[in-house]
Amino acid sequence: MKILVTGGAGFIGSAVCRLLVSELGETVLNLDKLTYAANLASLKPIENSPQYRFQRGDIGDRALLKELFRSFEPDAVLHLAAESHVDRSIDGPGDFIKTNIEGTYLLLEAALDYWRGLPAERARGFRFHHVSTDEVFGSLGPDGRFTETSRYEPNSPYAASKAASDHLVRAWHETFGLPVVTSNCSNNYGPYHFPEKLIPLAILKALHGEPVPVYGAGDNVRDWLYVEDHARALHAILTGGKPGESYNVGGDGERTNLGVVTAISALLDEMRTNSPYRPHEQLITFVTDRPGHDRRYAMDASKIRQELGWRPRESFDSGLQKTVAWYLENRWWWEPIWSEKYRGARLGTAPRIAAAGE
Repeated sequence: MKILVTGGAGFIGSAVCRLLVSELGETVLNLDKLTYAANLASLKPIENSPQYRFQRGDIGDRALLKELFRSFEPDAVLHLAAESHVDRSIDGPGDFIKTNIEGTYLLLEAALDYWRGLPAERARGFRFHHVSTDEVFGSLGPDGRFTETSRYEPNSPYAASKAASDHLVRAWHETFGLPVVTSNCSNNYGPYHFPEKLIPLAILKALHGEPVPVYGAGDNVRDWLYVEDHARALHAILTGGKPGESYNVGGDGERTNLGVVTAISALLDEMRTNSPYRPHEQLITFVTDRPGHDRRYAMDASKIRQELGWRPRESFDSGLQKTVAWYLENRWWWEPIWSEKYRGARLGTAPRIAAAGE
């Protein structure tokens, strides 16, 4: 199968590309703009494979998309390209609107034009897989889980932009017949993760003996999914999902943010017995909460389990242990980022403006 992957130099995208090429023998064209969080070093295991090709470019470039569909002739599109950090969307929503909404629209148009020109048999097998997030559903109370029919209630500019792109993908199926599938995943973690996100940030801050920030009281809950498990789920949906359907992907790994950081601290205590910062838990520092911080996410992944046979291979504890070990063993990957691109600065501090009458 020939798969056009957008955003394949990002965290989840690179995991998907590595899986598709090295384990599953698929042919991949990776289209990535190489924004700040993208990293071609994450693709070193496959960069010399004859079944892998990289193209630097923007999904907002209509002419480039047309040429790539013409020359590569994909059997499927796996669309992961997106601006994806809530805090950055608070500080600058414009990039999220441009990439996540306008970019998805242009990619849908290019895919539709290409699909309409395919021979009937190839057209029946073609898939456009849109990768989204649980954040489109808003915030849960203490009980229950998001299902594929949960109401959309996005609370951040990032979540709103992804919700809009989900609706566009659905509309292109219902209106034009494009064979699409959509997946909504819980929080990912694992190797090659840019350190603006909670888990890699906590690991690297603790390694350097710096304060490890935790928003608010640390009681916000997330359902954590090991990134390589997610990559396998995406392949299962791409190849076995029913057109027009959506699938939730979760890791059954609910933890509070404080619980996550505490677990990381304990693992570092075990793995770095000579660290001058032990116990690493003493580095945890509570900071002002993020505006509009959703209280809890949790995913009901029973549909993908029952229909496609997918289950996560890693528990949260086993995946976190692998993740911490990977960062300890792969300084070559994160040191250039930490020293040159991002060193854990606080993002998303824009104040909430009170509505009239508050």
